[in-house]
Amino acid sequence: MTDHLSDAFPRLAARVPSLRLADLPTPLEVRLLPHGADAVPIAIKRDDLTAALYGGNKVRKLEYLLQRARDRNARRVATFGTVASNHALATALYGAAQQFESVCFLSHQSRTPQAAIMLNMHLRIGTEIVRYGGSRRQRIATLRKHLAGQKTWVIPMGGTCWLGVLGHVNAGLELAEQLASGAAESPDRLYVATGTMGTAAGLALGLALAGLHTEVHAVRVSPDWIANHRALQRLMVKTALLMRRLDATIPADLVQKSRIRFRDEFFAGGYARSDAATDAAIGIAREQLGLTLDTTYSGKAMAALLHDVRQPELAGQSLLFWNTYNSRPLPATTENPGDGVRLPDEFRRYFD
Repeated sequence: MTDHLSDAFPRLAARVPSLRLADLPTPLEVRLLPHGADAVPIAIKRDDLTAALYGGNKVRKLEYLLQRARDRNARRVATFGTVASNHALATALYGAAQQFESVCFLSHQSRTPQAAIMLNMHLRIGTEIVRYGGSRRQRIATLRKHLAGQKTWVIPMGGTCWLGVLGHVNAGLELAEQLASGAAESPDRLYVATGTMGTAAGLALGLALAGLHTEVHAVRVSPDWIANHRALQRLMVKTALLMRRLDATIPADLVQKSRIRFRDEFFAGGYARSDAATDAAIGIAREQLGLTLDTTYSGKAMAALLHDVRQPELAGQSLLFWNTYNSRPLPATTENPGDGVRLPDEFRRYFD
């Protein structure tokens, strides 16, 4: 177990405690990607293996967010997402492991087999599933109905807030330590899917804290009203400001030192939708790199990396792929749960 943020900034760690949910450090591997007559080495950060219960990038955020719920003496945790949201399921799973009841406010998305699996998993662990949508007035009424007076700590969509971002500041420092030990060549570019932007923001800040010049390529997978360059910058500025307010040894120019590029060429027409580039990237990752990726997040980040590998001007640059997709199997299927279960009627369409 490692906590590089606590080691480097003990005053910050003392004022912002966290749980230990993840099995860290996650592996850093180098695999060869065939490229013409040659092969290009690609470093892969295996955050699909963050924990045995459920992997992926959300676990690092929940270490801070669930600790805050405990500090606030909450009885329940609540969060938001689509029906196949990895964040919503991770929150419910780890919330249950920490003895919290969970309520997830879920909205519709494109139909995928994964949606049925995720809904069945929520039913299996007893998540209170609430259909979330409609007008602003309707959404406020829904929140009041299910939250008022119930000692609930609300976690934002994707776990993205300055507190959740700290989990990936720590991840950036973790990567820097692995690079220093010789596990891989220091990358010129790091590719990561960005939905609510907390992972990309934290990595950029963490790498800057470590003194690395790696450029984070944040590949957009969410609508632009959620994920956009301006909001990403605001999130980084707020996180760095509050870190420094809690620990004056955090550099005042941390955001200026960070290197991040927002990429929206691989959105594929919508959240949880795919296109030929995404599908091809998933196939190449499976057949040539031994990775299982998804069409919603990680496949789009891999599509960006593969596009850039083909550009002659990038020849010789070292690249790293940050795998955010959970690779732990879930004990749930796509089987229709039938009547008599606590599932909003609108969500039964995902089992057709």
